Amino acid sequence: MQMTKKNTDEKNIWKTMHRLLSYSKGSSWLLGITIILTIAGTIMQVLSPKILGKATTLLFATVTKQQAIEFQKLQQILLIVGLLYLGKFITDFFQETLMTVVAQKITQKLRNDLKQKTNQLSSSYFDQHTNGNLMSIAINDIDNIATMLQQNLVELVSSSILAIGIIGIMLTISWQLTLVASIIIPLSTLVTKIFTPKTQSNFRAYLKTQGTLNGKIEETFTGQEVIKSFSNEKQALNAFDHMNHTMYESGWKSKFYGGSMMPAMLFLKNIIYVVVIILGALQVTASKLTIGNLQAFLQYSTQFSRPISQFSQIWNGFLSTIASAERVFAVLDAKEVTVFSDANFPTNVAENAEICFDHVQFGYSPGKLLMKDFSLHVNEGELVAIVGQTGAGKTTLVNLLQRFYEISGGSIRIRGNDIRNFSHQELHKKIGMVLQETWLFSGSIYDNIQYGNPAASMQEVVNAAKMAYVDDFVTKLPDGYMTILNEETSNISQGQKQLITIARAFLANPEILILDEATSNVDTRTERLIQQAMKNLLVGRTSFVIAHRLSTIYDAHKIVVMQQGDVVETGSHNELLTQKGVYNELYQSQYDSAL
Repeated sequence: MQMTKKNTDEKNIWKTMHRLLSYSKGSSWLLGITIILTIAGTIMQVLSPKILGKATTLLFATVTKQQAIEFQKLQQILLIVGLLYLGKFITDFFQETLMTVVAQKITQKLRNDLKQKTNQLSSSYFDQHTNGNLMSIAINDIDNIATMLQQNLVELVSSSILAIGIIGIMLTISWQLTLVASIIIPLSTLVTKIFTPKTQSNFRAYLKTQGTLNGKIEETFTGQEVIKSFSNEKQALNAFDHMNHTMYESGWKSKFYGGSMMPAMLFLKNIIYVVVIILGALQVTASKLTIGNLQAFLQYSTQFSRPISQFSQIWNGFLSTIASAERVFAVLDAKEVTVFSDANFPTNVAENAEICFDHVQFGYSPGKLLMKDFSLHVNEGELVAIVGQTGAGKTTLVNLLQRFYEISGGSIRIRGNDIRNFSHQELHKKIGMVLQETWLFSGSIYDNIQYGNPAASMQEVVNAAKMAYVDDFVTKLPDGYMTILNEETSNISQGQKQLITIARAFLANPEILILDEATSNVDTRTERLIQQAMKNLLVGRTSFVIAHRLSTIYDAHKIVVMQQGDVVETGSHNELLTQKGVYNELYQSQYDSAL
């Protein structure tokens, strides 16, 4: 069983590496030049010791035979060696430069694919994965891939070519000594097989914990005020210490097992080197080998054992790269929101309702339905208020309309077309949202409003701002619409933030509007402005309002009362009060609390 797992891990390693290198297709010519330069540089490195050994043999023969030194021949040998060293420097310089370009191009494509992928994932994916972990994959893991590709890929190719070339040269000097020196290859393979599984598993654990820790840090920084107000600094620190310790454990183990390969290989190298010296000396004394060839062989033996011993370090970095690539590819392979063809979900042209929830079934977990048989018809231009206790399914309903989650049964149609036949872009152009929790990004007020329609002109932005009562306070700011909002958008009030999001929705001009009552935590005057801006926005649009205070939805065309994921009552305010049902209970409870 253990052997099967090891074989599977090895297959996965090479499968992941092959997929990673497939990202170099656009830069294959650069990679090809890099490999050619690597081969050329390695050949120069291989030839240098043997040519230099001729100089040693020449000097040794001159001393033993007491002859004059042949300076011209010696100069020729040294000139050739010097040119080889210069050539090696040039090839190393250019291969390093080109490999840097290749590595950065690969990671640029990975980042682009990752960004595009996140736009295609459903909300359920983000419910199951923390922002900190996803940010760690997008930043730390991709940076790790870039660094390791740049440093280790060329080194791996160079070491392989160097080892093959040196074996060929050593065979021309002494096959017996070559056989002894080559014993390090199977021994090194054995060491690698012993340490690789533990190194790889700990690398995976380290990177996973790093993502979790990043998420915890982000959560802690965002909630500093809450943590301090409840005096929970100690609990937050304990949670951080626990994750930090877990990361430390997997980190030192991955480095220990990965780093242990090199000392083990150096030990084997030194033993074999001593044996080669002894056997080589015996061959020289028996006149079976010249002193120059022995010197060359010893140099080759050192060069041969160096890539073998360094292979452990390269392999260690390689495993780290694979662990990071696996995390990136796990996101890229995640299930996307499917866009179906019209043939799968035929249109209903005869349907009068603009929006139709037809026997919808939905559950966050398979087999556990929250909505068992939900039906609702909304006519064009109607204002539909959705009310219910916390957890009744109000937000779930509008999330399904926007296809943030996939329904388990039934269908949702807009003008007779199943929403699964629309692309996400097509669907979301039809729907606009103003949420209770405002979302603004760091940038100017103008940029935040224009986000609703990037093609809008300055005048269109200003007109939308006037409709949402944003223009009133923006024109009083020193920089007007070019006022920069800071990262926390704390340089404007909560009510002003909400008005900006309403202006953004005005500019987007959607067919369907979803409003989450957004008047909490604001003063009475700002609340009236927000409510009036929302009324302006609702004119002529089919709208859904998630109502928290029933006093704000008395004029709704239709009030949908939800309970445990299903519609229990539908009607106008007066009709529902007359029924003396769930809505009446909600109304009475809010009326009593107001008194």
